[in-house]
Amino acid sequence: MSETNSHDTEFSPWQQRAYDHAVAALDAGRLGHGLLICGPSGLGKRAVAERLALHVLSGGDHKVAVRTRQLMTAGTHPDLQIVSFIPNKEGTRLRTEIVIDQVRDLSRKLSLTPQYGVAQVAIMDPADAINRSAYNALLKTLEEPAPGRYLWLISAQPARLPATIRSRCQRLEFRLPPRAESLAWLQAQGHVAAAAEEALDAARGHPGLADEWLRGDGLALRRKVMADLEALARGKAGVVETAQRWAGDELADDRLRHAADLVLAQASGLTEPARLNKLAAWFDLANRTRDLLRTTVRADLAIAELLLAWTRQASEGAARPARNG
Repeated sequence: MSETNSHDTEFSPWQQRAYDHAVAALDAGRLGHGLLICGPSGLGKRAVAERLALHVLSGGDHKVAVRTRQLMTAGTHPDLQIVSFIPNKEGTRLRTEIVIDQVRDLSRKLSLTPQYGVAQVAIMDPADAINRSAYNALLKTLEEPAPGRYLWLISAQPARLPATIRSRCQRLEFRLPPRAESLAWLQAQGHVAAAAEEALDAARGHPGLADEWLRGDGLALRRKVMADLEALARGKAGVVETAQRWAGDELADDRLRHAADLVLAQASGLTEPARLNKLAAWFDLANRTRDLLRTTVRADLAIAELLLAWTRQASEGAARPARNG
């Protein structure tokens, strides 16, 4: 499930629960200036934030909401600010961080009078991508709220945010829904029951990921990643060649996500502390490598280092990917 669903897309049950909770708090005057919307990626946090912004900016008036929705869809509503990745100075690619100039510009806009006279809403997504130099500027904005101004931070990794930021925000937390609800939702999306169960198990109960994989080639890619890890562990594949293949297209991050999750699945059934610790360390390294792929580092070299660590574990008897991942 995308984090950028349109404003009139039907909500999943877990999205509807989060939205209803937030609206009830807002209408009762219990929703403060800062809100941290957090939880796993792919559960539709951004869509809920945008629908909540529609509610705020229309003042709950259904007639006003029609025009508000049109402006939001066009990206031209003057009282809604979306802060995310912007192009670099050369315009060749998107930045991998939210920088201080963006936060300063946001603070300036929030100090202005709302053009439609109702409120102003700012959505920062992903908030955990804000760089260190911008934290203080963001903190100042959170500490000095003006009436009718809302700053909502969306994060799949809220622990990356400084405690000073987190402590000044209320939390709207998304959690993985119950299995039965997830399966019912997947079948409502048109997936047959058996495929939905397989995908949901592979996605460790995450319906958004399961849906994404069922709509594309996610499960097939997962099986190929498992085969590659097994071949490396048995010495039947080369590290450099495998790394070049993994880094050779836009699926590099997906491969690393599958690899990390397959190892996590293996580790979950272990009781041997030494082997468990080694797999946990490799899982962490895989996720750090995913972060590196969002920088200017050469992807094949970063992945090669990760896979080399995997083969070392194999030689020590620790690297055996779970077949039921």
